[in-house]
Amino acid sequence: MKEEILYGINSVMEALRGSRRAFELFVSRETHDRRTEKLLAFAAERGVPVRTRDKRDLARLCGTDHHQGVALRVEGFAYAALEDIIASWRSSGEPGLILVLDGIQDPHNLGALIRSAACAGAHGVIIPKDRAAGVTASVEKISAGATETIPVAQVTNVVQALETLKEEGFWAFGTADSAASSLYSHDLTGNVVIVIGGEGEGVRPLVRKKCDFLVAIPLKGGVSSLNASVAGGVVLFEVVRQRQS
Repeated sequence: MKEEILYGINSVMEALRGSRRAFELFVSRETHDRRTEKLLAFAAERGVPVRTRDKRDLARLCGTDHHQGVALRVEGFAYAALEDIIASWRSSGEPGLILVLDGIQDPHNLGALIRSAACAGAHGVIIPKDRAAGVTASVEKISAGATETIPVAQVTNVVQALETLKEEGFWAFGTADSAASSLYSHDLTGNVVIVIGGEGEGVRPLVRKKCDFLVAIPLKGGVSSLNASVAGGVVLFEVVRQRQS
């Protein structure tokens, strides 16, 4: 069975709340606060053994000093299938919202985008298998445990995934700095797929062709573009704003 070590208060807490099998909780001898006590209570409820380690041992176990005094040995992260995301949307009875990430390579951006998608109530996140960051322990920490609350699918072909979603009645909105159309001029209250491109190349040409609309976020000042995770958050929460107004 594939296993991994999660670390960080939020990612460990969400994993203990979730459905993944947990094997051991490691807690630093130097860490004693209310959040740690809450983790210990969750572990006791699930029957997860607790081991005490010093901070240096935890750093070696996690491969980083940024473990916040806790780590959890769990079964490996399981990607969802595209069909699972579609089923999640159908069963929700809500307008669909799916985030497609076309070649995000920075784990920090990936984790932040998954967290933003979860906070916006998206039904899932789709990432490519090749030339893109995947879900790792560091991504799970950066997402603050959001990978436990929203399905993430890893697909071999983003274009085909978009075709499938469009057949299901979704409209695909790709982001592009050069787009003539403003994000704020579109109705985003129906079933929408938001496509965010990679940090350097942006949305790839073949994927662009599958988008129904290309939209830009209006910018002021001397900077020509937004960080990918910031741009994704802006678009996602414009969808939330329109649906609540």
